[in-house]
Amino acid sequence: MVVDDITREAQVRSFVHQAPAQRIVFGVGTIASVGTELDRLNATRAVVLSTPGHRHLADGVAEWLGPRAVGQFHGALPHTPVEATEQALEVVRDRRGDAVVSVGGGSTTGLGKAVASRLGIRHLVTPTTYAGSELTSVLGETSGGEKTTQSGPEILPNAVIYDVELTATLPWSVTVPSAINAMAHAVEALYSPDAKDRTDEMALEAIRSIDQGLRALQDDRASLGARSELLYGAYLAGTCLGAVGMGLHHKLCHVLGGTFDLPHAPTHAVVLPYAMAYNEAATRAAMSRIAEALESDHAPSAVQSLVRELGGPTALRDIGFARVDIGHAAGLAVSRPYPNPGGVTHAGIVELLSKAFDGKRVRST
Repeated sequence: MVVDDITREAQVRSFVHQAPAQRIVFGVGTIASVGTELDRLNATRAVVLSTPGHRHLADGVAEWLGPRAVGQFHGALPHTPVEATEQALEVVRDRRGDAVVSVGGGSTTGLGKAVASRLGIRHLVTPTTYAGSELTSVLGETSGGEKTTQSGPEILPNAVIYDVELTATLPWSVTVPSAINAMAHAVEALYSPDAKDRTDEMALEAIRSIDQGLRALQDDRASLGARSELLYGAYLAGTCLGAVGMGLHHKLCHVLGGTFDLPHAPTHAVVLPYAMAYNEAATRAAMSRIAEALESDHAPSAVQSLVRELGGPTALRDIGFARVDIGHAAGLAVSRPYPNPGGVTHAGIVELLSKAFDGKRVRST
């Protein structure tokens, strides 16, 4: 097992993992411990953050917190625009908050990171998707049409409460791309220059868990066991994301999201097979291990087939990208150096994005 203190009950995982900088609580019904976990952080005045669509969940968390909740802000947006951060900061300062509780997916987690790191206050996350950013000390923010990232120990949330039940009503159209987004973290971790045996082990288990969880959930949309397996895979993948550097796939998705305002998880779901194919020649060993985890003989096409079979997005043209922007996006992707095993050229990225735009099938080379 990757995590030593895991137990199984009715195929639903439950564990607590205490690391030096972050505490993880995983299980069913764990949201009820949000007050206790906030007490562990010595926080007494929390502001609950969410997107507009998750206001009802934020209300529920505020109820669990009781008098510890001194306010709410429901303006989290994709790609963490600095304008939203400034609005949230005003609310937290006004309420004299000493902590923020992020309720939702990557958008809310990003906002929580931005606020907590600026103010030097505590941050507790209760994820409702499979984003994984709650496990990293990296913050991506958008300003003036460009997404930039920064990292530092102050950005890492102090605690994460994974409650499988919070993902139980996640629509299928959100579940699939969000899970593939998580899988992307594990895939790129396997050929990261920072990769180690430990992260390789977690990444492969993450890929297996996400694949098996998605297939089980497709057969039984009400399966809490399948949701548990998916969330566990996302947890492992997010741990990889926080431990090692990412490559071309994540760079492209940052460009497409930050500059062209494409939806985060669907962009990952579309781009991942093409980024894998682009790097295939330079990452044969990693691709072989991914293929084995997916019980396939070709990793990039196996991922794309999985997305197709589950009804997920497979073409950039279907999620708001314009063909005329391919050259501009490629230019942005090669404008700053970053580690990637296959090298990065403008012509190569134009070809990759052209195929992804049309949703062409990835073929074995």
